[in-house]
Amino acid sequence: MDRLRPLSESDCYTRLYGQRDPTVTIVSRHPRARSSATTGEELRGAFEERLEARGPVDPFEAEAA
Repeated sequence: MDRLRPLSESDCYTRLYGQRDPTVTIVSRHPRARSSATTGEELRGAFEERLEARGPVDPFEAEAA
């Protein structure tokens, strides 16, 4: 099938979702404050601390499990 003209982004949106209702307002989500979120580095550090607190693993005991 040959296209008569290339489709723009708005043409594609209209074909997929139909016309947007003028009474609808799009509201973007606000990201959470970074101060309350745990970073990946903090999570990794906490995991390493828990591993070190467990102590050495007996290799014979690990095989039995």
